[in-house]
Amino acid sequence: MTAVHAFVEAERTTHNVALPCRLLKAARSSFYAWRAGEQARRAKQAADDALAHEITVLHIASQHTYGVPRIHAALRRLGHRVNHKRVERVMREHDIAGVTLPPCPPTGRRGPADARA
Repeated sequence: MTAVHAFVEAERTTHNVALPCRLLKAARSSFYAWRAGEQARRAKQAADDALAHEITVLHIASQHTYGVPRIHAALRRLGHRVNHKRVERVMREHDIAGVTLPPCPPTGRRGPADARA
């Protein structure tokens, strides 16, 4: 629906809002609600960019090893009240990932209980 609203916004200079909304079968109230939320979307994007900078600083300080749980804990220690899901989303959007260790190789020795199974 965002493309419809963007089109109506572009056509506002030449036409009344009612005409493009009627042609596109979109409610005028939804267009005005979309316009009212634009400032909130910009504020959220600015907050996410600031959080991404903080996460990048912590990630570099950890020599690119910290993942979401440790970054989230470090942010909490610094006084940032942020949800771990938001940290995960921002890290994913900015291609920041921690180090995952490979699984341990099997030893090759099995006990008598494992041999029967």
